[in-house]
Amino acid sequence: MDSSAVEWSGAKPMAILQTGENPLWFQLTEDGPVHIESIEDAIFSAAFIPWPLALHVRFFLEREDELIMAVNREGFIKITPNDAGGLAIYRFSGGNLWRQYTVGGFVFYNGLPNALLYLDNFFLDSDSSPVQQRTWSFNMESNILFPLNIPALEHFPAEEGWSADAMRLGSDGLFYYRVRKNDSQPVTRIFRTDDLAKIGDEITAEVFFNSIQYKTEIDYSLLPQLPKGFFYTGIGKAGDSLVAFWEEQEEFFIGAAGFMVKKIE
Repeated sequence: MDSSAVEWSGAKPMAILQTGENPLWFQLTEDGPVHIESIEDAIFSAAFIPWPLALHVRFFLEREDELIMAVNREGFIKITPNDAGGLAIYRFSGGNLWRQYTVGGFVFYNGLPNALLYLDNFFLDSDSSPVQQRTWSFNMESNILFPLNIPALEHFPAEEGWSADAMRLGSDGLFYYRVRKNDSQPVTRIFRTDDLAKIGDEITAEVFFNSIQYKTEIDYSLLPQLPKGFFYTGIGKAGDSLVAFWEEQEEFFIGAAGFMVKKIE
């Protein structure tokens, strides 16, 4: 997925939606989101696996009328209004590379959505090597992802054993990121900066966790009821529609996962 090999011919939508009062359900698969008739069709569709290894909407960002998802082990999905009055769904797949790694962060950098990948061995030792190109992005000139280096992370080179497993915008409007080095003496360092073009200031774990943005309280009255064992994990807006993310959960494990789209009443 070298950007020099990308054919820049314009991103093509995978689907055009006309939303209404009835919800449209989508389940995430390795081949992209698949429309299902109802949430009940997803109940027994996947085995439970630890969340770092599971296919699910890990993070999402909103910008103007569009919504962008960072899908764990998959890539990006973008939902945006189209000229015909509906919603266009775009898929930007990370392919085999993304299937080996966990999404640890999702921020806008230089106006582009940028996702952070890392190797998570907490639940299961992987035979994959630590990720060398840690941050990835896309634009509307192609459906192919490309690497987009973040200068702050370049102070901790992957070839020297550093990994980054968290990157986000804090509740104070500053960027936070965490880097680790696992050798004979493991090291964890956390930084805060107003611009990811520079390293910023080192902070404590307490400051890092206290800076987490509180999630928007989900108004369940706006959303269809889910079966037992299923949960909504977030809600956003694209055009004139709600987009709610759902997962089949059991402690730290995830089964089926996807999203629902419904016109705002």
